Amino acid sequence: MADRFIAQTIDDMPDMAEVLSRSGLEFMQDMIDGKLAGPPIGATMGFWPVHAEKGRVVFRGTPGFGVTNPMSTVHGGWYGAALDSCMACAVMTELPRGKVYTTLEYKVNIIRPIPIGTTVDAIGTVQHAGRSTGIANGEIRGIKDDRLYATGSTTCIVMDALPAG
Repeated sequence: MADRFIAQTIDDMPDMAEVLSRSGLEFMQDMIDGKLAGPPIGATMGFWPVHAEKGRVVFRGTPGFGVTNPMSTVHGGWYGAALDSCMACAVMTELPRGKVYTTLEYKVNIIRPIPIGTTVDAIGTVQHAGRSTGIANGEIRGIKDDRLYATGSTTCIVMDALPAG
């Protein structure tokens, strides 16, 4: 299911003109609808976007053996990547055409280990979307039992896109 979202080569990735021709919300929705390929990190980490609305994005994932640490638990980097993705993309949904963003900083609070093979949602929600910054919070929750595994917060910088070339 997630494979339709993932770019297989650099040529599959949307170019900057495609990115800038859409609002951030349109871009996320087109990726979810399979009109645009998503980043390869989704295949690497085992998560992908499943829902986007203004100010809210959900990524779904199932961490497997390949993202464990030496103690055979899900590595903290998986939590961080999932939360960074959902929170920053939530900020993206607030951007008009011609604007881009990048994560300035983020924080993760791991509450409990995610058992290998457990499917979770990483839910990002915007708290503030301004001209130069966006702030969002996130949660990782089990989809079957709504159990809270981690929380996070981010600050993103919002910028005018640089002209091509």
